[in-house]
Amino acid sequence: MEHSFSLPNSGHNFDAEASKLGMWLFLFTELLLFGGLFLVYMVYRSLNHEAFIEASHHLNVWAGTTNTIVLLASSLTVAMSITALQQGNKKRSLLLLTITFIAAGVFLVIKYFEWSAKFEHGLFPGMEHYSQLPTGERLYFYLYFFMTGLHGLHVIIGGIFLAVVMVKIKSGKVHKDRISLLENGGLYWHLVDLIWIYLFPLFYLIH
Repeated sequence: MEHSFSLPNSGHNFDAEASKLGMWLFLFTELLLFGGLFLVYMVYRSLNHEAFIEASHHLNVWAGTTNTIVLLASSLTVAMSITALQQGNKKRSLLLLTITFIAAGVFLVIKYFEWSAKFEHGLFPGMEHYSQLPTGERLYFYLYFFMTGLHGLHVIIGGIFLAVVMVKIKSGKVHKDRISLLENGGLYWHLVDLIWIYLFPLFYLIH
C-alpha cells in the first residue's frame, strides 16, 4: 500500500515568508528614498542654518506634536491588533484596526489645516509671498511641503492598506493561521510612523 506524506500548511508558510521578505525589501527601498531626502535636507540646512530656523517659526509646533502622539498611538494599536488576531480574537483585532484607521484620518485632518494656514500666508512654492522670501527660507518650505506631502501620501496608502486588511479579516480570509497580510500592513504602518518621528524634529524643533 502506498502512503502519501505532506507537510500541513507548508505551501502557506512559504507564501507567508515570501510575502514578508517582499515587504521588507519594499520598506528598504522606502528608507533609501527618505534617507536621500533627509541627506538633502541636512546639506541645505547646514548651508542656510539661520534661514531654516527663521522659517521654522511659521510652523505650528503643537499641531506637529499632536500628530506625533497620534501616530505613536496608532503604531501601538496596529501592533495590538496583530496580537489580538494571533490569539483568535477577531473582534478586538478589528476594533484596534478601526482605531488605527481613525488615527490616520485625524493625522491627515490636522495636516490639512496646517497646509491651509501656509496657503493663506502665501508660503507655498510658486505663490507671490513665497517668491519674495530669502533663498534659504524658500528651500525650507519647498522641502517641508515636498517631504511632508510625500509622507502624507504614505499615510493615505497605509490607511487604504489597513482598510483592505479589515475587509479580509471580516470575510475570514485573514485569520490567526493566515495573518501575514495584517503583519505586512503593520510593518508598513510602523514605517510611516518612523519617518514622521524624523520629520517632526527636523522641521518643527529646529529652534
